[in-house]
Amino acid sequence: MKGVALLAIAAGAALPALAHDPIKAAPSAKVAPAFDLVRTEVGVDGDALVFAHATSGMPGALVPDRNGRLAGAPVYSYVWSTSLDSAAVGFEPAQGILALAAAIHPDFDDTPLDDENGDGNPKNDGKMWHSHWVVLVKDAACGPAGLKVKDIPKGATPKLPRTWPGLPLLIDSPGYRPGFGTSTVEIRVPLRDIGAPKDFKYDGVTAGLRVNANVHDPLLCVENVFKVASGDLSLPGQVKR
Repeated sequence: MKGVALLAIAAGAALPALAHDPIKAAPSAKVAPAFDLVRTEVGVDGDALVFAHATSGMPGALVPDRNGRLAGAPVYSYVWSTSLDSAAVGFEPAQGILALAAAIHPDFDDTPLDDENGDGNPKNDGKMWHSHWVVLVKDAACGPAGLKVKDIPKGATPKLPRTWPGLPLLIDSPGYRPGFGTSTVEIRVPLRDIGAPKDFKYDGVTAGLRVNANVHDPLLCVENVFKVASGDLSLPGQVKR
């Protein structure tokens, strides 16, 4: 697996104490330690939902090699797939699998409202880890994984979140900063942002995606699934309110 080590990663705290059972997985020698999920959990902590992964190595320690252009650009991601309806974050209802992701892609920036590196330019931050809500759907054109971020057809005007980054995809850039530790990564989502949902299920995935070489439908495919916490994407985790 290609990738270079990040030069600096903040020291990590333990995962927050959450009132539920996490999804646990045995370490795998077939997966790079940075993406080797050993625990995935989602739970309520005060006024926030905490989405957390633990890995056998240091999460965030690998980033994709730069491609030099959007067409064919690689993406690395830590993903929490959920049973939440897509309408929970501002898309049309029942659009596919709603997932939260921590992502990085040095070749393009899809968070135009957020300046992750603090240099005053919000359009050059793709090489920083950032967060997305995405809607995933099946598409045989995406190869063995058969999944993509759902495309918006030309001319369509669907309901979209206010922080939609302008790409023709069901993707949102809410500005939540992923927190990386020595063995954990987490994203905190204010409950007010998703309407304080009732019970829902979840699973964990680490994956590599790639922009289609033609920059066309399908635009962004899941290219490699590094590991699934449950082993079969059955969403065995459950958040109970």
